[in-house]
Amino acid sequence: MGYEAVLDALGDPTRRAVFERVARGPVAVGQIADALPVSRPAVSRHLRVLTEAGLVTHRRQGTRNLYALDRPGLAELHAWVAGYWDEVLAEFARHVDEEAGP
Repeated sequence: MGYEAVLDALGDPTRRAVFERVARGPVAVGQIADALPVSRPAVSRHLRVLTEAGLVTHRRQGTRNLYALDRPGLAELHAWVAGYWDEVLAEFARHVDEEAGP
């Protein structure tokens, strides 16, 4: 996937809430739904989008699917943001140098 898919997936407020819950540790769909004002089927749809974006993985444990953070998807987003951050810091350093003068 690319950072675009990650940004698209996190663009929905409910999906971000689902992601934030998954980021705290492995969790089942029912536990997520209990904490949010959405149905289990809606949570499952949000989890599918997050999984397709490379942000969430799942594993079967008995009769439940446990969802957890998929770190490589976050690494791609982090790299994209870090590229901009590096540019911002470099620009700030140039500005400070100009203001300080010779």
